[in-house]
Amino acid sequence: QVQLVETGGGLVQAGGSLRLSCAASGRTFSSYAMGWFRQAPGKEREFVGVIGWSGVNTVYADSVKGRFTISRDNAKNTVYLQMNSLVPEDTAVYYCAAVRSFRLPSYAYEYSYWGQGTQVTVSS
Repeated sequence: QVQLVETGGGLVQAGGSLRLSCAASGRTFSSYAMGWFRQAPGKEREFVGVIGWSGVNTVYADSVKGRFTISRDNAKNTVYLQMNSLVPEDTAVYYCAAVRSFRLPSYAYEYSYWGQGTQVTVSS
């Protein structure tokens, strides 16, 4: 069982930056691929990016590529989402998710564990 807790959301102006953190419980964190998703009001949950178990490999959605960076610290059981050059369209609840896999899944149904989400609001 893995429990995930996201922190770091908030209100930021367009062009600004935020860093989200996702702290995971459990002793096998390094065996999990960690994904970030987001969901805006009235929209489906959307893939943002994923980082592999080692932290070397990442995949990003086209909408955030070049602006967002995912990293992880396996010693701290934490994954991060650094968001730069934010735009109002990035406004959403952001979720981290975990799956015990060596792959880099990009679909929500592939993930086993989810955090409760953290709100990110970007004002214009």
